[in-house]
Amino acid sequence: MKKGLLITIGIIVVLGIILYSIFAGSYNKMVSKEEQVTSAWAQVENVYQRRADLIPNLVNTVKGYADFEQETLQNVIEARSKATGVNVNAGDLSPEKIQQFQQAQQGLSSALSRLMVVVEKYPDLKANQNFLQLQSQLEGTENRIAVERRRFNEVTQEYNTYIRSFPQTMLAGMYGFDKKGYFEADQGADQAPEVQF
Repeated sequence: MKKGLLITIGIIVVLGIILYSIFAGSYNKMVSKEEQVTSAWAQVENVYQRRADLIPNLVNTVKGYADFEQETLQNVIEARSKATGVNVNAGDLSPEKIQQFQQAQQGLSSALSRLMVVVEKYPDLKANQNFLQLQSQLEGTENRIAVERRRFNEVTQEYNTYIRSFPQTMLAGMYGFDKKGYFEADQGADQAPEVQF
C-alpha cells in the first residue's frame, strides 16, 4: 500500500513539474518575443525620428533661397509636425494604430517628395554642399526606415505565430498576450506609376 502511494505521489509530482515547465516556459518565451517586438518598434521610431530631426536643417538650407516656394516649405513643416505628433505605445501595436502612424509618416514622405521636385528648378540649390549632404542623409534614412520596418514585421510575425500556435494560443489569452499589427504597403503601391514622355 505504501509503495503504491509513493508511486502515485511521484507521478503527481512529475506531472506537476511538467505542467509547470510548460506554463512557465511558454510564458517566458511569450514575454521574450513580445520584448523583441517592442525593441523593433523602438528602432522603427528611432529612424523616423532621425528623419524628422534632419528636416529643420533641410528647410533652413532651402530657406536661404529667397524666391523658393514658401508654400512647399510650409507643407513640409506642417507634415513634420503631424508626423511627430502621432505616437504609438509599444504595448498597443494594433493594426489600426500602426496604420494611423503610417499615414502620418506617409504625409511627411509626400511633402518631402514635393520639395525635392521643386528643388529641381533651382540649380544653385542643387549644387549647395549642405543641401546635397542633407539630401544624401535623408536618402540613407529612408533606406534605414525600410530595413527597420521589414525587421519589425519579421519579429512581429514570429511573435504572432508563436502566440497563435497550440498550446500557446490558450495560454496567450490567459496571460493577456494579443496579436500585434504589421506595417503594410500604402494604398496604390501595388500599381506601377504611369510614365509619359
